[in-house]
Amino acid sequence: MGKMNALLNKIICGDCIEILGKVSEPFADLIFADPPFNIGYKYDKYYDKVKGKNYIAWTKEWMTVCKKVLKPAGSFYIAIGDDYAANVKVIADELGLFMRNWIIWHYTFGQQTKMKFARAHTHIFYFVNDKKNFIFNEHAVRVPSDRQLIYNDRRANPKGKMPDDVWGEFSRVCGTFKEREEWHPCQMPENLLKRIIAVSSNGGDCVLDPFSGSGTTLAAAKQLDRNYVGVEISRKYAENAKKRLAQLEKQRDGNLYLKPLETAELKRLVSEMEVPVREITDDKNLLDLFTNQFSVRMNNGRHYKTEEIATVLRDSAS
Repeated sequence: MGKMNALLNKIICGDCIEILGKVSEPFADLIFADPPFNIGYKYDKYYDKVKGKNYIAWTKEWMTVCKKVLKPAGSFYIAIGDDYAANVKVIADELGLFMRNWIIWHYTFGQQTKMKFARAHTHIFYFVNDKKNFIFNEHAVRVPSDRQLIYNDRRANPKGKMPDDVWGEFSRVCGTFKEREEWHPCQMPENLLKRIIAVSSNGGDCVLDPFSGSGTTLAAAKQLDRNYVGVEISRKYAENAKKRLAQLEKQRDGNLYLKPLETAELKRLVSEMEVPVREITDDKNLLDLFTNQFSVRMNNGRHYKTEEIATVLRDSAS
C-alpha cells in the first residue's frame, strides 16, 4: 500500500494492524486512538473480551504500527480505561514515545454501580515522537480564567488560561444527545476531539484514527480543515461513518459573518466555557471577554466585532 496520499479523507475498511503495516512511510501528523477497552462492549466485528495477556500483546501490535506511520514531529493520543492504562504507558516507553500529559477525562453520566464507586473517567495519554519538536497551538485551546469570569481581576492574562489535565467540560455522548449516532455503541464527544486536533495539528495536516468507529475523529478533523485517514474493521460502521461525513459536507455552510471553520471554533469555545449563550449575549462584559478569547483562538489577525459574534451566537442557539 506504499503511498497514503490517494487514501486521504477516506475510511479504509480493514484491520488497522494489517492496513498500517503495509504503509512504507510516515504520513500522520496526529493520531487519536480510542481502542476497545476489553470490557465487554458489543461491537459489530470485534469481541471485546479476551484474555488479558492477549489484549496487551494486541495493544503493542497496533501501537507499534501507529508509531511507524507517525511523522517525526507527530503527536499520538490514546484513550483507555483503568484496567490497561499502565500497560499502554509501558508499551509507549518501549516504543520510544514521550509522554507530555496523562489527561483524565472526567464526565457526567458515569457508569453507575452498586458495590463500588461509579466510574466517571477515561484516561487520555498524550505522547509525541520527539520531545523537542512537536506541534502545540496553545492559543487554540486557551479558555477564560476564573479571574476573568468571576473576579474581574485586572491581573488576569487577557489571553485566558491553559486548560488543566483534568477535562470536565465534556459529557459522555448519551443516547438522547443530538450528536449521538445510534448505530455505534461507544462514541466520543466531538468537542473533545476538536480540542486535541486544534492544539496538536495545523490546517491541512493529516489526522489518523486507527479505530474510527462512529467517525467522530474524522468529523472533527473535517470541520477544522484537516485531512484525515480512518481505519475501521467493521464495514457497517465504516459505511455509516461515510454517510455521517457526507451529511456534514452538506451542512458546511458559513453564515453572514463567519466561515465554517470559524463557526465550528465558536461553538467549541461556547462548549468549553460552560456558560449559556443567552448569558454571554446579554452581558456586555462577558460578550467582550468571549469575543476576545475567540480572537485569541483564531489567531488570524482578524478583528471580530462583538455585535457580529452575538448574532452568530444567537443563531447557533436557536
